[in-house]
Amino acid sequence: MPTTDNFHDYSAGLTGPICGGFPITPDDAADIAQVTRAVMVSGAGDLSVVLKSGDAVTLPNLMAGVVYPFRIARVLNSGTTASGVMGLV
Repeated sequence: MPTTDNFHDYSAGLTGPICGGFPITPDDAADIAQVTRAVMVSGAGDLSVVLKSGDAVTLPNLMAGVVYPFRIARVLNSGTTASGVMGLV
């Protein structure tokens, strides 16, 4: 029996629930496939990123399993110590 989705005809927005995710491999030269709505890591640490705005920042001391609402275009290998990075959309 297929899963019922009572909200299939609603459009996704930044305030709605996360509907998808993908693993991110940090890379200093390449943007990720899709700008995130949020990010989560499975191993705590710093996350060095380029935000959707183009600003490069380091997000310090992210905790594993916490959803952080950052619009990220690139996760940099340089300066990233967190592991298991997941982009959430």
